[in-house]
Amino acid sequence: MQVLGIHVSHRRATAVIVDDGGNVLRREERPGGHAAEAGAALMTAIGGGVPVDAVGVAVNEELSDSFKAGFNPGPGRPRVAVRVSSPGAAAVAAECWVGAARGARHAICLSIGEQVFAGIMLDGTPWAGAHGLAGSAAWLALNPVERQDYRKFGSLAAEVSNKGIARRLSWRIQAGDHSAVLERAGDLESITAMHVFEGARSGDGVSVSVVRDTAKYIGMAVANLASAIDPEVIVLGGEIAAAGDLLLDPVRQEYARRLPPGMAEQVRFEISTLGDDGMAIGAARLAMLAPA
Repeated sequence: MQVLGIHVSHRRATAVIVDDGGNVLRREERPGGHAAEAGAALMTAIGGGVPVDAVGVAVNEELSDSFKAGFNPGPGRPRVAVRVSSPGAAAVAAECWVGAARGARHAICLSIGEQVFAGIMLDGTPWAGAHGLAGSAAWLALNPVERQDYRKFGSLAAEVSNKGIARRLSWRIQAGDHSAVLERAGDLESITAMHVFEGARSGDGVSVSVVRDTAKYIGMAVANLASAIDPEVIVLGGEIAAAGDLLLDPVRQEYARRLPPGMAEQVRFEISTLGDDGMAIGAARLAMLAPA
């Protein structure tokens, strides 16, 4: 079996063809969320290969309408049904299939990057909640202070998203702290989360402090999710996984202090290794398992 999985975001679309063992056979990427172009290009790339048996699309609700009617894989190829899922469901499906939560039936994937969300797997099935809003981790309330960006983006997202991390470093610089990151970025508006992580690795004191606070917020989020769901494993994914070398141990230390006695030893915390393909792989997996 070969299945086409597509992940659509506002910034890009990633398409992969995977076999029933989770191996990525082909991959295409397009900027700007052009999922149909990525999928069609991928189908063209495999030429006369085995036709795709199913299509899965991981897409935010506001981008999903154009995929619900089905995906046309290209001229001369049969139209196939499309399974549309949330990015969170796809992320946790991928991790439980071929990722850091492989084989787990109760798992959470906390994805942090441009956006913040979680995928929840309960007894082997992605859980969407009563209104489809389960996993809205961006809105985890971790600070009693009320801020405008908390109301706009969610408390956790305002602190640990890509822009949130960059913003916290910028605030420190504006308050008078010196950071070499400003020289590397050129100006405050150009600072990114990756600049902050690179600064921490090079020993920049302000960056180290911002990363330390980031780990605290993530650790609190992990503790809240673990206490509520009691999973076997929580996986940290998304773009922030590239900073796993900086975050793994401090996040573990933070959530261990905040969980019920003995729970920290029972719940594993891992960093995703699936990279940008994770949600596309998960979308393919969900399409593979969907009823015919």
